[in-house]
Amino acid sequence: MAKWMGFKNTAGPMGHQAAAIRVNGDRAVIFNCRFDGYQDTLYVNNGRQFYRNCVVSGTVDFIFGKSATVIQNTLIVVRKGSKGQYNTVTADGNELGLGMKIGIVLQNCRIVPDRKLTPERFAVATYLGRPWKKFSTTVIMSTEMGDLIRPEGWRIWDGENNHMSCRYVEYNNRGPGAFTNRRVNWAKVARSAGEVNGFTVANWLGPIYWIQQANVPVTIGL
Repeated sequence: MAKWMGFKNTAGPMGHQAAAIRVNGDRAVIFNCRFDGYQDTLYVNNGRQFYRNCVVSGTVDFIFGKSATVIQNTLIVVRKGSKGQYNTVTADGNELGLGMKIGIVLQNCRIVPDRKLTPERFAVATYLGRPWKKFSTTVIMSTEMGDLIRPEGWRIWDGENNHMSCRYVEYNNRGPGAFTNRRVNWAKVARSAGEVNGFTVANWLGPIYWIQQANVPVTIGL
């Protein structure tokens, strides 16, 4: 468990892959922490992981891994990267199958540009994620998306066909970046709670006694 801590990688935008933290343990609870970097900031490598009231900043694939992760009530800050670089918030690495509980869930978060990106946010493409592996799973729900998010929402992984078999879902989001009428046709827009109920804390990370024992705020359902 981590509380009230900060983790920073100072490699800068030219440093390519440079994680601020790699979380390997099962039943990890992270509360009121900050993770700053550029590419690959927060490496949610494996196990079950729960994040609440955090700040995560980065550019490319800056929330990524091969775990069952739920991130709630967190500020996600997109930064200005190298010249000509696009931004992708997530990159899930599920390569075992859609029946496995491996994937990233963002719930009741905010996605915003940082101070340096703000004046150039329409010139620098920012996407919700791209499928790192064949069964990449990412669900974003009840989240506020700033106008920096591209209308198509998601980006393919260059040179791969993972977008043909991945599972990308949006539900009940808000803000100027949340309009879904121009989203890519391989991502899903859920219309009912039943379609995303399996990605709540109770279902995606359960049994959740380990979160309750940590005595941190948690939204168990939708």
